[in-house]
Amino acid sequence: MKASLLLIERLPLVVRPSVAAAATLAAVGAALWLRYLFDGALPSGFPFVSFFPAVILVSVVFGARYGTVAAVLSGLAAWYFFIPPAQAFDISHGSLTAMTFYTFVVATDIAIIHWMQRANGHLALERARSAALADTRALLFDELQHRISNNLQAVAGLLALQRRRLADPQAAAALSEASQRVALVGRISRRLYDADETGKGLAAFLTALLDDVAEANGRTDVVRTVTCPANVRLSTEQLLPVALIVAESIANAIEHGLADHRAPQIAIEVTQADGELTIAIADNGGRLPADFSLDDTDSLGLSIATMLARQAGGRYDLTGGETTVACLRLPHG
Repeated sequence: MKASLLLIERLPLVVRPSVAAAATLAAVGAALWLRYLFDGALPSGFPFVSFFPAVILVSVVFGARYGTVAAVLSGLAAWYFFIPPAQAFDISHGSLTAMTFYTFVVATDIAIIHWMQRANGHLALERARSAALADTRALLFDELQHRISNNLQAVAGLLALQRRRLADPQAAAALSEASQRVALVGRISRRLYDADETGKGLAAFLTALLDDVAEANGRTDVVRTVTCPANVRLSTEQLLPVALIVAESIANAIEHGLADHRAPQIAIEVTQADGELTIAIADNGGRLPADFSLDDTDSLGLSIATMLARQAGGRYDLTGGETTVACLRLPHG
């Protein structure tokens, strides 16, 4: 389909005049030969039947100028050979009526083809302009995201610098946590946003996000796995809360569950069923306290994850056992 459109956009063909003239003569000659070939099988009154296609074909391929030449040559050939009396340019009421009809038809055909090709040329030009604008938009969008990411990294650096000047341990810890969150958002912002509105593949995004959070927390020793169907895609609006919730879950697992673990592991598994998308983040750290409840937790990160999940119309749970599992469930059609 695309190849056909590209071919149509190239019409009429730009070739050397000698080539176009030779092709025009060949088309008219072929039409004359076919009309002779089927002369006995055709009823009286069809002198132009094989010439109309020749005129249309030449007009489409080489343009209106050569289509007009083909129309004139075809008309003269039909008038001379197939309008009685044959082999004579008879000027009578019948022949003039036939030639008037022929002239009207071919002129209309050539004009329509010419207008269509002009419109098609304008459309191709506008399509090229739109593609150039889209490329410029994507370039500017990427540059904007790059600058935003750099600015967030600068803010994180300033918070970290300010933390070093604080004597209060609680205030220093709060600034350190804020610095880490801002730095993380800066690292994933370029992955989160792009100019493509069709959405992002969730598998690749979660893999990159898991790597970013683990490295931001200085835990390159964590064994990381992501299991996700390849066809699951989310829009940027959907990915924003998902990214923040998953990032908080990974950071919480590293900070609390895997702090002293000798063989730390984090696994993300995505499933989709019954209009619901489930993202489970499991780690092999310590068990949760028996009286643990998300509603009573004093962890800012878990509180943020719970709030974002509710705002997105889903729910967020944290359960313990052999492994600790943070589970995000969202409606997904």
